[in-house]
Amino acid sequence: MATNGPASGEPAARMRVLLYSDKPGTREQVRTAVGRRPAADVPKVEFVECATAPGVLARLEDGGIDVAVFDGETAPAGGMGVCRQVKDEIYRCPPVLLIIGRRDDGWLAAWSRADKVVSHPIDPVALAEALAELMREQAAGTAALG
Repeated sequence: MATNGPASGEPAARMRVLLYSDKPGTREQVRTAVGRRPAADVPKVEFVECATAPGVLARLEDGGIDVAVFDGETAPAGGMGVCRQVKDEIYRCPPVLLIIGRRDDGWLAAWSRADKVVSHPIDPVALAEALAELMREQAAGTAALG
């Protein structure tokens, strides 16, 4: 999970974000939108990229992932279905930010049990804000677990 920051009150040093998309361009858009950190009050991001559903499952089972970003338009296993699967199968599944193809797909995102949703085309500000919110929640939850 997140590593502790200095005693000065800075955020933890880094959080690992699993990024799932079969499209290198989409992964690049997400990395560019987030940058080194999505907000000043959250840790730096270390991306762990996966292009396949089996890769996602293996990384999540290994642990050490703080937040996940799934592309709902990934093929052949879409991010919505993979999100629902990991929410059912992974103990203490990290929060998932789902990127959906259309705003009208919001009902599918709800079915997938995604924690946050943004839509294509990727709005860098909206994506960074949604990811930062999940990172804050995860950091607070991790601290509570102690």
